[in-house]
Amino acid sequence: MQQIQYIRHELSDLYTTSEISVLTRIILEEVLGESYQLLADDKINHLSLTEMEKMNDILKRLKKGEPYQYVLGEAEFYGRKFKVTPDVLIPRPETEELVEWIVSDANDSGSHYLDIGTGSGCIAVTLAKEIANAQVDAWDISENALAVAKENAHGHKAQVNFSQVDILQPMRLSNRYDIIVSNPPYITEAEKNEMSRNVLDFEPHVALFVPDSRPLIFYEHIADLARVLLNDGGRLYFEINREMADALTNLLSSKGFQSVEVRNDISGNPRMVRALKPVIHV
Repeated sequence: MQQIQYIRHELSDLYTTSEISVLTRIILEEVLGESYQLLADDKINHLSLTEMEKMNDILKRLKKGEPYQYVLGEAEFYGRKFKVTPDVLIPRPETEELVEWIVSDANDSGSHYLDIGTGSGCIAVTLAKEIANAQVDAWDISENALAVAKENAHGHKAQVNFSQVDILQPMRLSNRYDIIVSNPPYITEAEKNEMSRNVLDFEPHVALFVPDSRPLIFYEHIADLARVLLNDGGRLYFEINREMADALTNLLSSKGFQSVEVRNDISGNPRMVRALKPVIHV
């Protein structure tokens, strides 16, 4: 039990009691490569010098505020482990709720999906695994993020076609999709002061922030792309800034999308939008 008390002491000024309890388990399982229960049951009474050095390195990084997912190199999403590095955002529970909405709407197999701004690939990989015969494409501007996403797809044996694309630049459009999903940058520069330091100091700003003057810049471009790329009757899904639900609803309606629906996350905040491209009758 000595190691448990040591970790709790080292992290006591930085995390809540419940957070420390979770981190203690995660740290010891990472260091030992064994079940935490072995240590908790006193079946392991000491750590080797190498194990102690590894544990102290983890604690040092955590005490600097680095998110534990980056320290350990992985995060859980929709029941799967995904590799994460500072080149990609750490997957969030709200994004899991967005994926759950898409999966629950998937009433046919073989549909063609596009994930714009894929990051770690958590959305694209999950859709490929959860929806029968789904064809999934995924775009990102970052070459480094795509390398992480490809590794995650390979690790989960998910068939995803990745491409490096800057959606703010002109492009040739060829493929057509039944569903487009995106969790684009949506935090304004003015909101930085409200964010925790571990996010500001460690997560990629290119995936987080938008100019105060154009907070919906990515939604505007993606909506315009979706008007061309979506098949008639296709659906567009977004994760959103909870302060901009009304503005985004109006934007999508102005661009001809129908049945625009905002859905709250588990905390009661408007965080997801679904919109339908109308069927054109000739």
